[in-house]
Amino acid sequence: MYISITRDIQVTALPDFLHEQSDPANDRFVWSYTIEIANLGKERVQLLSRHWIIIDAYGRKEEVKGPGVVGEQPVLEPGETFRYASGCPLTTPSGLMKGSYTMITPHGETFDIEVPAFSLDSPLSKPTLN
Repeated sequence: MYISITRDIQVTALPDFLHEQSDPANDRFVWSYTIEIANLGKERVQLLSRHWIIIDAYGRKEEVKGPGVVGEQPVLEPGETFRYASGCPLTTPSGLMKGSYTMITPHGETFDIEVPAFSLDSPLSKPTLN
Protein backbone atom coordinates (compact mmCIF):
# COMPACT_ATOMS: atom_id res chain seq x y z
CA MET A 1 0.00 0.00 0.00
CA TYR A 2 1.30 3.45 -0.97
CA ILE A 3 -0.06 6.66 0.60
CA SER A 4 0.37 10.39 0.05
CA ILE A 5 -1.44 13.38 1.55
CA THR A 6 -1.68 16.77 -0.14
CA ARG A 7 -3.82 19.59 1.30
CA ASP A 8 -5.81 17.17 3.47
CA ILE A 9 -6.56 14.85 0.55
CA GLN A 10 -5.19 11.34 1.08
CA VAL A 11 -4.50 9.12 -1.92
CA THR A 12 -3.87 5.42 -1.35
CA ALA A 13 -2.70 3.10 -4.15
CA LEU A 14 -2.73 -0.69 -4.06
CA PRO A 15 -1.32 -2.48 -7.15
CA ASP A 16 -1.84 -6.17 -7.95
CA PHE A 17 -0.20 -8.29 -10.65
CA LEU A 18 -2.72 -10.08 -12.89
CA HIS A 19 -1.33 -13.52 -13.83
CA GLU A 20 -4.40 -14.46 -15.88
CA GLN A 21 -4.14 -11.41 -18.16
CA SER A 22 -0.36 -11.49 -18.51
CA ASP A 23 1.54 -13.35 -21.23
CA PRO A 24 5.27 -13.28 -20.42
CA ALA A 25 6.19 -15.21 -23.59
CA ASN A 26 4.85 -12.24 -25.58
CA ASP A 27 6.18 -9.52 -23.23
CA ARG A 28 2.76 -8.67 -21.82
CA PHE A 29 2.54 -7.99 -18.08
CA VAL A 30 -0.67 -6.57 -16.60
CA TRP A 31 -1.49 -5.03 -13.22
CA SER A 32 -4.66 -3.77 -11.68
CA TYR A 33 -4.51 -0.97 -9.17
CA THR A 34 -7.05 0.34 -6.71
CA ILE A 35 -6.99 4.01 -5.80
CA GLU A 36 -8.77 5.47 -2.80
CA ILE A 37 -9.12 9.25 -2.46
CA ALA A 38 -10.18 10.48 0.99
CA ASN A 39 -11.11 14.05 1.83
CA LEU A 40 -9.63 14.58 5.30
CA GLY A 41 -10.21 18.33 5.13
CA LYS A 42 -13.09 20.67 5.91
CA GLU A 43 -13.91 21.78 2.36
CA ARG A 44 -15.68 20.01 -0.48
CA VAL A 45 -13.45 19.21 -3.47
CA GLN A 46 -14.00 17.78 -6.93
CA LEU A 47 -11.53 15.79 -9.00
CA LEU A 48 -11.25 17.39 -12.45
CA SER A 49 -8.42 15.55 -14.21
CA ARG A 50 -5.61 13.05 -13.93
CA HIS A 51 -1.96 12.97 -14.99
CA TRP A 52 -0.15 9.62 -14.88
CA ILE A 53 3.51 8.91 -15.51
CA ILE A 54 4.22 5.24 -16.22
CA ILE A 55 7.83 4.04 -16.39
CA ASP A 56 8.81 0.52 -17.43
CA ALA A 57 11.86 -1.47 -16.30
CA TYR A 58 13.96 0.05 -19.11
CA GLY A 59 13.13 3.61 -18.06
CA ARG A 60 10.75 4.25 -20.96
CA LYS A 61 8.17 6.83 -19.90
CA GLU A 62 4.54 7.20 -20.97
CA GLU A 63 2.29 10.04 -19.83
CA VAL A 64 -1.49 9.83 -19.67
CA LYS A 65 -3.62 12.94 -19.15
CA GLY A 66 -7.37 13.32 -19.25
CA PRO A 67 -10.54 14.41 -17.53
CA GLY A 68 -11.63 12.58 -14.39
CA VAL A 69 -10.95 8.96 -13.52
CA VAL A 70 -12.81 5.94 -14.94
CA GLY A 71 -15.28 8.31 -16.60
CA GLU A 72 -16.11 10.19 -13.39
CA GLN A 73 -15.26 13.51 -11.80
CA PRO A 74 -16.19 12.71 -8.22
CA VAL A 75 -17.16 15.32 -5.62
CA LEU A 76 -15.87 14.59 -2.13
CA GLU A 77 -17.48 16.22 0.86
CA PRO A 78 -15.39 16.41 4.05
CA GLY A 79 -14.95 12.88 5.39
CA GLU A 80 -15.98 11.19 2.13
CA THR A 81 -13.95 8.66 0.16
CA PHE A 82 -13.97 7.69 -3.52
CA ARG A 83 -12.49 4.38 -4.65
CA TYR A 84 -11.89 3.05 -8.15
CA ALA A 85 -9.91 0.36 -9.92
CA SER A 86 -8.09 0.46 -13.23
CA GLY A 87 -5.25 -1.35 -14.97
CA CYS A 88 -1.87 -0.96 -16.58
CA PRO A 89 -0.13 -3.20 -19.14
CA LEU A 90 3.64 -3.13 -19.64
CA THR A 91 6.06 -4.96 -21.91
CA THR A 92 8.47 -5.47 -18.99
CA PRO A 93 7.92 -7.51 -15.80
CA SER A 94 8.25 -4.46 -13.57
CA GLY A 95 7.73 -0.72 -13.60
CA LEU A 96 6.51 2.30 -11.73
CA MET A 97 3.47 4.57 -11.78
CA LYS A 98 3.06 8.02 -10.25
CA GLY A 99 1.01 11.07 -10.96
CA SER A 100 -1.38 13.73 -9.80
CA TYR A 101 -5.02 14.73 -9.78
CA THR A 102 -6.23 18.28 -10.35
CA MET A 103 -8.88 19.24 -7.82
CA ILE A 104 -11.20 22.24 -7.54
CA THR A 105 -12.83 23.86 -4.50
CA PRO A 106 -16.33 25.41 -4.44
CA HIS A 107 -14.59 28.82 -4.72
CA GLY A 108 -13.00 27.86 -8.05
CA GLU A 109 -9.48 27.34 -6.70
CA THR A 110 -7.66 24.52 -8.48
CA PHE A 111 -4.72 22.60 -7.06
CA ASP A 112 -2.85 19.38 -7.73
CA ILE A 113 -2.63 16.49 -5.31
CA GLU A 114 0.05 13.82 -5.48
CA VAL A 115 -0.65 10.23 -6.37
CA PRO A 116 2.09 8.30 -4.57
CA ALA A 117 4.65 6.52 -6.73
CA PHE A 118 3.90 2.81 -6.64
CA SER A 119 5.89 -0.14 -7.85
CA LEU A 120 4.57 -2.58 -10.43
CA ASP A 121 6.37 -5.81 -9.65
CA SER A 122 5.55 -9.22 -11.01
CA PRO A 123 6.72 -12.49 -9.49
CA LEU A 124 8.47 -13.01 -12.84
CA SER A 125 11.01 -10.22 -12.28
CA LYS A 126 14.10 -10.08 -10.15
CA PRO A 127 13.49 -8.14 -6.95
CA THR A 128 14.43 -4.51 -7.58
CA LEU A 129 13.62 -1.21 -5.98
CA ASN A 130 11.49 0.82 -8.39
